[in-house]
Amino acid sequence: MRLFSEDQVRSAVNVDDVIRAIRTAFTRGLATVRMPVRTVLELDGAVLLIMPCYDSTVNAAGVKLVSVSAKTGVHATYELLDPATGVPVARMEANYLTDLRTAATSAVATDLLARKDAGTLGVFGSGRQAAAHLAVLPRVRPFQRFLVCGSGRSDLKAFCGKMKMEHGLEIEPASPETIARESDVICTCTTACEPLFDGNALRAGVHLNLVGAFQPEAREVDGETVRRARVVVDTYEGALQEAGDVLLPMRNGVVDRSHIIADLHEIAGGKKPGRTRPDDITLFKSVGCALEDLVTAQLVANSN
Repeated sequence: MRLFSEDQVRSAVNVDDVIRAIRTAFTRGLATVRMPVRTVLELDGAVLLIMPCYDSTVNAAGVKLVSVSAKTGVHATYELLDPATGVPVARMEANYLTDLRTAATSAVATDLLARKDAGTLGVFGSGRQAAAHLAVLPRVRPFQRFLVCGSGRSDLKAFCGKMKMEHGLEIEPASPETIARESDVICTCTTACEPLFDGNALRAGVHLNLVGAFQPEAREVDGETVRRARVVVDTYEGALQEAGDVLLPMRNGVVDRSHIIADLHEIAGGKKPGRTRPDDITLFKSVGCALEDLVTAQLVANSN
């Protein structure tokens, strides 16, 4: 069995290849994919997520294990399997893999849903996912301005300096209200359980990628944001079980099930329309999809 460290995973994959592979996978559709909704197991002080996937079209299978805790944050490992035997053929540390595939999926959604003239990217958060989204989303839109709102506990100056050093980005610390009012694309990459901003403040035409909350009682945006938006999810099954951003407004009667207009494969495959007018507010809710991990892990394993 081949082993890949975080550094080896990072050096093995090209960001544009990951974006392309994830878009291709969703465009192809889910008919040949076996992907049960992930198992969520409460541990003593941590949450364990188990995410298996098998795609017969590309003859690939694998499973990701993710632990989330206040003490150590997020830690992920991935096992790529031989589909004929179920025997592991590669094991890789998967923190960077998870960050990259999540941001790459947001990039796919942004390319499909955001306005072509989007010039300002606003990001909530200053952790690994925020860094990944700032690094990856400029691959699909020519942003000229970057706004970041931290948690209040983070050192935004150090974060902005790191992003400038690593990616050449000039980032402005901003308030939640400024990001809501002035961004053309917004990414929420936080551990928040309550809304980060007032949905009434959103400008017409904005696109949002919501990636932080993954439990039914947690959300990063309010019901008004969801009500105003054309909502797309990564998968219906995952969203309807885990996406508090959508489930809580449904439970409170703000929207109903029909407010989810499509999943990502329907948008990528051209089966349903996403943005229909320049002033549409579009929203992509991601709780994480095992297919994204599988195609990314395949790229890693096939890199040498």
